[in-house]
Amino acid sequence: MHNILIIEDDISLNQGLSIYLSKENNTFQAHELKTAEDIFKNNKIDLIILDISLPDGSGLEFCSKIRAASNVPIIFLTANNLETDVVSGFIVGCDDFVTKPFSMMILQERIKAVLKRCDGNSSMRFTIDDLVLDFDNLIFSKGEKTIELSKNEQKLLKKLILNKGQILTREQLMETIYSNDSDFIVENALNVTIRRLRQKIEDDPKSPVYIKNIYGLGYIWTGGIAK
Repeated sequence: MHNILIIEDDISLNQGLSIYLSKENNTFQAHELKTAEDIFKNNKIDLIILDISLPDGSGLEFCSKIRAASNVPIIFLTANNLETDVVSGFIVGCDDFVTKPFSMMILQERIKAVLKRCDGNSSMRFTIDDLVLDFDNLIFSKGEKTIELSKNEQKLLKKLILNKGQILTREQLMETIYSNDSDFIVENALNVTIRRLRQKIEDDPKSPVYIKNIYGLGYIWTGGIAK
């Protein structure tokens, strides 16, 4: 069972989430950030469900604070279906985003997907279609051909795969693989790295199956059949 921390100031919704999720998990409830922070410090939390608007602060700021010290998965809840909220959530490091009202069953499946992805991160070897990507031993191939990947290409590829199905903003990718260069250099370096990576892993780099651009938001790893 996993320990899930629910941070939601709507008492009825918080209680409903706790009752529903406690069938398969241990749940902790907080209605404000101060209590949430105490629970997080004193317990092993495997996933956080976090409302954006809370009585004593912003869920976005809390997420950013948690991310500075932990990779615990975070799923945002919000009543706002605004693109700016979604982008802000991913920029500060959330793993998924759910807009109210939502289906409990769908939320549960999203939780399972996030936990499965994070629990499976111990092995860094992936076989997808004709790609073999072994980050543990730094061996990469497509079909019978060995692929040479630079360190930045490896970091970018790993970040995308571990967040399969999730939109990663340009800022998230740049923070992951580049140092604090100027914005101009980083922006161009990211474009070049993505283009080179596509040339190495895609059958048709001009019509990518694996690394797709989501206009105005970022990039997403979408394709492939894992083996």
